[in-house]
Amino acid sequence: MAHHKLLPRQYLILTLVAVSAPLGDTCLSRGMTRVPPIALAHPASLIAAVLTPWIAVGIALLLGFFASYLTALSWADLTFVLPATAFGNVIVALLSRFWLHEAISLERWAGIVLITLGVGFVARGPSLTERPAKEILEIEERAIAAAALGDWPEPTLPVDRELPR
Repeated sequence: MAHHKLLPRQYLILTLVAVSAPLGDTCLSRGMTRVPPIALAHPASLIAAVLTPWIAVGIALLLGFFASYLTALSWADLTFVLPATAFGNVIVALLSRFWLHEAISLERWAGIVLITLGVGFVARGPSLTERPAKEILEIEERAIAAAALGDWPEPTLPVDRELPR
């Protein structure tokens, strides 16, 4: 299986995936400590919480995470992108400990170290699963047939993939 070399902008997207979710979650946590408990049965309290500054920033960061996550999934496999989010556990632990002043047990630190080691193993693999040309042709033919029936929009292949003739 060939390894795909990532472009600098792709590393930037993966960094945004890894950093924006833990920052967003931490901002949400900080904001929720400053509002009274909320319940879904009282939508006004939920709306009021969303409008507080820390929670609004947290939501914006999580929207940024979602956009960068979708972008990464457009050019890499889920099994490559998802571990980038796992590194967020380290960031959350550090922010929780030193910014939110939460106590973190030795067991949790050990779990974070194990997750980080696992991410290292996954990151060494390919970013995109290579498919045989025959499989790509079959997928393209099914998509064209579905489009002819009006079930799907006109299919296109990614620019970096060419079909054998």
